[in-house]
Amino acid sequence: MDFFQALFLGLLQGLTEFLPISSSAHLILTPAFFDWDDQGVGFDLSVHIGTLLAVVLYFRRDVFGIARDGLISVAQRKIVGQGALAWYLVIGTIPAGLAGLALLDMIDNELRAVEVIFFTTLIFGLLLGIADWLPKRQRTLDSLNWKDAVLVGIAQAMALVPGTSRSGVTITAGLFLGMSRETASRFSFLLAIPIIVLASAVKLLEVATSDVIVDWSGFLIGGVTSFLMAITAIHFFLKWLNNVGMWPYVIYRIALAGVIYAVLM
Repeated sequence: MDFFQALFLGLLQGLTEFLPISSSAHLILTPAFFDWDDQGVGFDLSVHIGTLLAVVLYFRRDVFGIARDGLISVAQRKIVGQGALAWYLVIGTIPAGLAGLALLDMIDNELRAVEVIFFTTLIFGLLLGIADWLPKRQRTLDSLNWKDAVLVGIAQAMALVPGTSRSGVTITAGLFLGMSRETASRFSFLLAIPIIVLASAVKLLEVATSDVIVDWSGFLIGGVTSFLMAITAIHFFLKWLNNVGMWPYVIYRIALAGVIYAVLM
């Protein structure tokens, strides 16, 4: 992997991980467009670590408060502060974790096809647009319950299919459940933390137990650029959310599906 490829893919991962446009689709499609070799598991690990550090740093106060109140709630056997939200994040992570364990081989070997990405990019983009049109989206984080966590968690599990978009499908589910744009987005971003930790652990185990030779220069470039781009993307996404809404991303997904169909199918 040369410098430009590592830089470009790191920036691309950081930009698309938290926007509702599917990072996995872009990382699969980009080598296809440019005829690049697969970036390898070591590079995948680096960009996962970069995006994880970005979301933890950006929401550091939330993360600290939720983790503290969650532990206190367990110790005192009653809900304290944001202890309920801590449990909802755990509940919301379980479906994707189980689906990943059960379907990982099929996802890696059968669902990374261009045709699959075309349909998921288009269909889930349209669903995001429909959800954003719905009225009476006023629910806040304080109003969430375990049923919301289960439903958003199931939606997150669907994002294991490339092109679906983890942030896109969880925000869509939140909007359909009556959450405000900000609530759906913040819950989606917080829910990203445990699932990225799990994904990073899987990649780390794969690197540690295989004969993979890690390109450390590409690893560093990918990790740093994905971190910087991810924290920038989160900031501006939340800043512009109420004024811009979801439709720019819906239009982008429809256009991307058109390009996939015209060029790669």
